[in-house]
Amino acid sequence: MTLSLNSSVFNEGGVVPSKYTCEGDDVAPPLEWDGVPENAQSLVLIVDDPDAPDPDAPRMTWVHWVVYNLPSDVRGLPEGAIADMLPVGTKQGLNDWNNIGYGGPCPPIGRHRYFFKLYVLDTILENLSTPTKAEVEAAMQGHVIAQAELVGTYKKTGD
Repeated sequence: MTLSLNSSVFNEGGVVPSKYTCEGDDVAPPLEWDGVPENAQSLVLIVDDPDAPDPDAPRMTWVHWVVYNLPSDVRGLPEGAIADMLPVGTKQGLNDWNNIGYGGPCPPIGRHRYFFKLYVLDTILENLSTPTKAEVEAAMQGHVIAQAELVGTYKKTGD
């Protein structure tokens, strides 16, 4: 079975509803996944925007959420998932607002793409203390056994 990542509130390539952005409640959208290999030890979820600050002249990838050590038997996250709603053992890293947790789409100009990336690992990531995306990705090297992504888009009202 192939790993898949979905949301009940937007489809692949579709618009992320404003509720999940800085113009709404700025809460994480619900996510579901299927097809996790039996030998999985943990999961990593990274949400980022490669179109920052302007999709016509991108200069950086803006990190919106870093979640790691999700138990391999978990099959999704509920709407509005915050630290105390995450499965036992799950940890979060820093986003590019220098905060822990989800920060929703808030593009300064134009329509941006938001990549929700799920990685299945053959290990649990140890000895990380409030890591950045880069630190989690470095720790994942050589341990990714499957991955899936879901891309949503968003453009601010009136932009």
